[in-house]
Amino acid sequence: MEQATELSLRPSNLSQYIGQEKVKSEMAIYIKAAKQRDESLDHVLLYGPPGLGKTTMAFVIANELGVTLKSTSGPAIDKAGDLVALLSELKPGDVLFIDEIHRLAKTVEEILYSAMEDFYVDIMVGEGSAAHAVHVPLSPFTLIGATTRAGQLSAPLRDRFGIVEHMQYYSEDELQQIIERSSRVLETGINIEAAHELARRSRGTPRVANRLLKRIRDFAEVNGETSISLLTTKHALAKLEVDDEGLDQIDRKILKIMINCYHGGPVGIKTLAANIGEDVETISEVYEPYLLQKGFISRTPRGRVANAKAYVQLGISLDTR
Repeated sequence: MEQATELSLRPSNLSQYIGQEKVKSEMAIYIKAAKQRDESLDHVLLYGPPGLGKTTMAFVIANELGVTLKSTSGPAIDKAGDLVALLSELKPGDVLFIDEIHRLAKTVEEILYSAMEDFYVDIMVGEGSAAHAVHVPLSPFTLIGATTRAGQLSAPLRDRFGIVEHMQYYSEDELQQIIERSSRVLETGINIEAAHELARRSRGTPRVANRLLKRIRDFAEVNGETSISLLTTKHALAKLEVDDEGLDQIDRKILKIMINCYHGGPVGIKTLAANIGEDVETISEVYEPYLLQKGFISRTPRGRVANAKAYVQLGISLDTR
């Protein structure tokens, strides 16, 4: 039921998609041109922090093209044969979506080069002296890759994407529109003030906004509210330990360790991860981008440094630096 709800929260076309105006306007042109030429859309790379709608955008692009989308992820493709099997199933114009494409194995990635450029793959069959290459032609298709780490993509793979789009954090107004739309999908009312408060604390990220909305809805239903109020929203967010800047328990833990244990830094990312009990990738992909964007920390050649804003947010005297 939760998964069905999650799918229903996703828009199905560009007109329903809220935010990412630059990406939407450009994709609308590329899609229209591809359809007019009766060609498959050029390969698309979507990059940016997690939760900004990269997967949703991939589904929307496929819907706008009127084709089938097959979805997988980089870590899920263990062997080159797995990728060849996926590619062979695609019909002309179909979309293959690979999430976390930066985590593809090198041997798998190399298979993609000829597939993306010339729509064929050469695979080795047999062993030893009996081994020989088999040429497998493919239907023209569109690869949509999503990544939180565009810098980790190899140059040969990155260069084969004709369309590269950067997904940006959302404004409070855009998030409020998303929250109001999601509340209608969830069949629950929400006051304008409550929607704005939730948008303000959702880290510029629709995924966070929708996750918090579901939990606040629980509080409202238990309180007997037919429409989520501002008071219930603030109470629920306090219980969920989300502060007025959208920082959660882990964000504050990161800042406190930097300030209290390392005098504000610089601190290495591996040291932070070890202190917090999270892996380096989670810190760098989930937490750090928002802390950087909001000015709580800075990144230097020697490590991360807590800015004055972090001290103020935590109520710690700047004299401790």
